[in-house]
Amino acid sequence: MGSQGGFYHSKEFLDLVKSIGEARSKVEEDRIVLNEIETLKRRMSEPDIPKRKMKEYIIRLVYVEMLGHDASFGYIHAVKMTHDDSLLVKRTGYLAVTLFLNEDHDLIILIVNTIQKDLKSDNYLVVCAALNAVCKLINEETIPAVLPQVVELLAHPKETVRKKAIMALHRFYHKSPSSVLHLVSNFRKRLCDNDPGVMGATLCPLFDLITTDVNSYKDLVISFVSILKQVAERRLPNAYDYHQMPAPFIQIKLLKILALLGSGDKQASENMYTVVGDIFKKCDSSSNIGNAVLYQCICGVSSIYPNPKLLESAADVISRFLKSDSHNLKYMGIDALGRLIKTSPEIAEQHQLAVIDCLEDPDDTLKRKTFELLYKMTKSTNVEVIVDRMIDYMISINDNHYKTEIASRCVELTEQFAPSNQWFIRTMNKVFEHAGDLVNIKVAHNLMRLIAEGFGEDDDTADSQLRSSAVESYLLILGEPKLPSVFLQVICWVLGEYGTADGKFSASYITGKLCDVAEAYSNDETVKAYAVTALMKIYALEIAAGRKVDMLPECQSLMEELLASHSTDLQQRAYELQALIILDALAVECIMPLDASCEDIEVDKGLSFLNGYIQESIEKGAQPYIPESERSGMLNISNFRSQDHLEASSHSLKFEAYELPKPTMQSSIPSASLASTELVQVTEPMYTRERDQTSSMPSVSSDAGSSELKLRLDGVQKKWGRPTYTPATSTSNSTSQKTVNGITQVERESTVNSRTRETYDSRKQQVEISPEKQKLAASLFGGSSNAEKRPATGHKISKASSHVVEKSDVPKSSVEGASVKTAPVQQPPDLLDLGEPSVTSSASLVDPFKQLEGLLDTTQVASAVDHGSTAATESPDILTSYAETAAGIHNKDDGDILSGLSNPSIGNMSGGTTTMQPMQSSKGPNLKDSLVKDALVRQMGVTPSTQNPNLFKDLLG
Repeated sequence: MGSQGGFYHSKEFLDLVKSIGEARSKVEEDRIVLNEIETLKRRMSEPDIPKRKMKEYIIRLVYVEMLGHDASFGYIHAVKMTHDDSLLVKRTGYLAVTLFLNEDHDLIILIVNTIQKDLKSDNYLVVCAALNAVCKLINEETIPAVLPQVVELLAHPKETVRKKAIMALHRFYHKSPSSVLHLVSNFRKRLCDNDPGVMGATLCPLFDLITTDVNSYKDLVISFVSILKQVAERRLPNAYDYHQMPAPFIQIKLLKILALLGSGDKQASENMYTVVGDIFKKCDSSSNIGNAVLYQCICGVSSIYPNPKLLESAADVISRFLKSDSHNLKYMGIDALGRLIKTSPEIAEQHQLAVIDCLEDPDDTLKRKTFELLYKMTKSTNVEVIVDRMIDYMISINDNHYKTEIASRCVELTEQFAPSNQWFIRTMNKVFEHAGDLVNIKVAHNLMRLIAEGFGEDDDTADSQLRSSAVESYLLILGEPKLPSVFLQVICWVLGEYGTADGKFSASYITGKLCDVAEAYSNDETVKAYAVTALMKIYALEIAAGRKVDMLPECQSLMEELLASHSTDLQQRAYELQALIILDALAVECIMPLDASCEDIEVDKGLSFLNGYIQESIEKGAQPYIPESERSGMLNISNFRSQDHLEASSHSLKFEAYELPKPTMQSSIPSASLASTELVQVTEPMYTRERDQTSSMPSVSSDAGSSELKLRLDGVQKKWGRPTYTPATSTSNSTSQKTVNGITQVERESTVNSRTRETYDSRKQQVEISPEKQKLAASLFGGSSNAEKRPATGHKISKASSHVVEKSDVPKSSVEGASVKTAPVQQPPDLLDLGEPSVTSSASLVDPFKQLEGLLDTTQVASAVDHGSTAATESPDILTSYAETAAGIHNKDDGDILSGLSNPSIGNMSGGTTTMQPMQSSKGPNLKDSLVKDALVRQMGVTPSTQNPNLFKDLLG
């Protein structure tokens, strides 16, 4: 791009590059770059920037990004440059966006159309630039947008375009394999392309495809062998030579493919022997690239079906690698030898000394690679040398990760190829002594299992010698000042199991050693637990053998200490030991049998061994166990909203209302009306007949503290009334008193069907009524509920909630001049507090029209209105009066509402019956609207001044 000698670039750009190169610290470099960012922000925001300057600004942004700073403010300018018609500017833009953006960047969508257009360009340089961007920026979602154009480019006349198209398809395979699986035939065709570059590019996607599915490409073995032969015979142009090696990278890729195709296939491998042997002979080992090809030949020989001549040639090459002075060649020889010994183990024997010499090399990487080879080369004849070298190296290094790996390999080799018991125990002791804390606990368990099981043969003498050797060596090692915890666990376990088995050491001597271990490592509870368990085993063996147990003073003090230990595990073990030493020999032998560590323990999850005890207890009168799910008297969890409520009600203070007790099922309940201000829904009168069969939903309350149901007012915003208003509720089983023209009449209502009552939780599932109906009901009837009144004459009336009111006898009870008690002052009901739907049907004796006309005295009205809706003043509540009247109107079959209102059903005062019929709608002015307006005015605090109030006058003054 003309960067040579500063051509086409300004002096400012060259000074930037020079100053960055001469910066002596990171701080100075950051200062230079930040100044450059500010300069570029200012200049790139200017209008009408020449293309040449914009190209330079984008290149300077590349420098900014390369140095780790944010240049996102200029990304959009790089995207715009990809749209330019100038080839130099377009290529610069593509270069910048491939460096700036990733495949998931938001700006990618802006260049997809540009890429599609450039892929169809007549200028192959533009096409190549677009293909470069495709390989870097196209993601799985945008592959379908460009895939057809890329496939068409496989037949482009320019070999460079075809090569880049293959590379783009390879990229698509990495992103979405399913998108290019149908193009496998295209890859096969490009394998025979006239240009070696296109053929070499095709090897890469084919290698990935063959790795996934080898059998589908077995037919290509002949083609690959033919290509490799032509390359080895230098039939390619000299331009593909590298250090006088003919196309070495194509050879390496072909050898990798042939290794996959020939693995386990004798017929396919036979086609490869000749060409691979020719490469061994012709390949120059004086250059690194030649050695790389030879190394790949060795890898191929170790993978395909074995051939003696090729194995011999590979061994000669490995020998040259190992004898070289170059660490790289030695490393490559060690790795190649490790691959080859899988096929031909005898080859490693002749290189054993050379490999051991690599262990003396100061190069730590070469040492580690050599130990990997030694691990693969180990046999029973060389295990001692190799393991000793590995242990020495393990002691000398400080890398805990690799130290752990070496230790585990030493343990594995020792267990597998140990020549003698003494050497096995000695080697394991070294490993645990120097890397005990790094050894996996499974290694310790394996060691204990190996000592317990022996060598798996029937020779009990050899197993006894192994255990005796372990005991003797561990007793000597206990004198060391500091031992790893895992090693101490193994020592305690072995001493407890086999410390006195051969009779060489007395029980008192072994127990004394174990007490010393517990005292020396008092901070390690695990070691102390192993020591106590070992003491228990030794004393059990002594008791089972009939010998007297004499606990040493130090053991006794250890037990006293552990009996008061804060660790429950140690305390339990101490109590178990204390209980065991007082048992007889038979019991101890059953509890802790001799050498039973290798026996499998069968867990009886059903505890069947207790069946006899359970049966005996039941016969003596014990109660059988009842599963929790089948126990009687359990609380009904369904009455609780969650398990937290259940737990709170059972085990903690209860801050919520008590659960409603289940109602008693009675055939008839005498009911009467009592005052209530609870807001409930009352449907239109014409719906009464339709809802006769639906269940009623009582709202129950009691003045004496009986059960109470609260309304669901969640989400209802209160706009009028005081926020502390609480609806008063009452029960529905009492007589009611009606006051008409100064005469108090006691009326007994019909029986309420108790089977229609539901709990609060079940009422949630009722079908909701439309908000318009709810508001209308609340406005018309300030509240109604099932009420229960005490048989006193001084209370106000209330309405009974019921859908169906049956006929009942009403005893005559008229009291002249009875004094009416004044009810407590109640808060005015909130008209927006819409309660649960409940239809009232109560015989009311107040005519609202007479009340409006002043026919009734205000004191009489005050004694007839609803108890709960009494206002702060003792003025009459017209809304409540109408609610009572409307619910108790006697409606004839074909009568209208006016006749019903003018002739209210008073009932038979001498014991007659009151029949409730649904009220029918009639023509004429809407009387409800007038009452609603009056109720709203009262809620706003306006009190009528006369018996026949003028609402507007009272409201506006």
